Amino acid sequence: MKELLKKFENKEPEIIFNWKDPETDAEGWTVINSLRGGAAGGGTRMRKGLDMNEVLSLAKTMEVKFSVSGPAIGGAKSGINFDPTDPRKKEVLQRWYKAVSPLLKSYYGTGGDLNVDEIHEVIPITEECGVWHPQEGVFNGHFKPTEADKINRIGQLRQGVIKVIENPKFSPDVNRKYTVADMITGFGVAEAVRHYYDIYGGSVIGKKAVVQGFGNVGSAAAFYLAGMGAKIVGIIDREGGIINEDGFTFEEIKRLFLNKDGNKLVAPNMIPFEKINQQIWNIQAEIFAPCAASRLVQKSQIDQMIASGLEVISSGANVPFADKEIFFGPIMEETDSKVSLIPDFIANCGMARVFAYFMEKKVQMTDEAIFFDTSETIKKAIEKTHALNSSKLNISATAFEIALKQLT
Repeated sequence: MKELLKKFENKEPEIIFNWKDPETDAEGWTVINSLRGGAAGGGTRMRKGLDMNEVLSLAKTMEVKFSVSGPAIGGAKSGINFDPTDPRKKEVLQRWYKAVSPLLKSYYGTGGDLNVDEIHEVIPITEECGVWHPQEGVFNGHFKPTEADKINRIGQLRQGVIKVIENPKFSPDVNRKYTVADMITGFGVAEAVRHYYDIYGGSVIGKKAVVQGFGNVGSAAAFYLAGMGAKIVGIIDREGGIINEDGFTFEEIKRLFLNKDGNKLVAPNMIPFEKINQQIWNIQAEIFAPCAASRLVQKSQIDQMIASGLEVISSGANVPFADKEIFFGPIMEETDSKVSLIPDFIANCGMARVFAYFMEKKVQMTDEAIFFDTSETIKKAIEKTHALNSSKLNISATAFEIALKQLT
């Protein structure tokens, strides 16, 4: 596995597109790791301090993710080094997408990512640039459909991603109009935990869980975990968090979800960040869902959690561990050898899978069908891993081996 990983990590990307905004100090990159299957896909993120290496590592991560979610295409990513709170953000995005639109028409598909919203920014701005849909390049490069077929499938994509969830089983409040895009990644993180216990033995019911991050992914993961009978005992977010060692009720978790301020946890009696960051890693919990930014989780935190009874980690964040390596750094490797670690490219593949699902010929557009498809995709990936290695340890190493054999 390590030899395959080294080969994959060290391979130069096929395309690096670099853009400098003529009107601000914004700089952007699209990195296409490979045009496997004639196309590549990966979202667009924006943050101050972002560099090309971050975009490159995420493009490689996307390629591994597509080996699970489909379609069988290459990995890519776009990143813009600019402050997303700057009032000129929209203009920067408009100029960026205009510059990158030839790629989006031909062989590259994009979507939302950190600080860039799929529905309110990516779709309308790319449309202004003459792109039918942000995934049009994947259709043209990979699927090569007829014009009529392309219109039908793009119609599915347009409807599906922004589809408002009507089934109360999948939405914290059907009147608030949460979309598939809002909920699917966190749903997958929770389903990965459920399937893990079903396949490796045990049950999620009654298990205690800690969630890191309460944005789109973390809040949805907490909602679905609580809904399946896990007890959320702690949530740590950027500005603070909450702890209840007996577990919050499902209703309490639902209320926390509905009371979010954008992507921020809002709760009475919030424990300040410095204090909760010392306390939370020692709580007795079997499940950990890191769903905040990349590269935050420290070795000492994992060691404390393992000592407190940790059984499984479901990675909601891409590359959650504070390793400098693109993939399998020392913290991740040691964690994988001591506890069940479901890697990010399986646990958080929900959105990538939704795109792949809607790109297929006529699919069912019900909430049940969409969510079931993501759940089944994650289940099959965990089953494949279990078939090769039935131990509860080195799950990530085994999953990487399966993925890399497809890619190298």
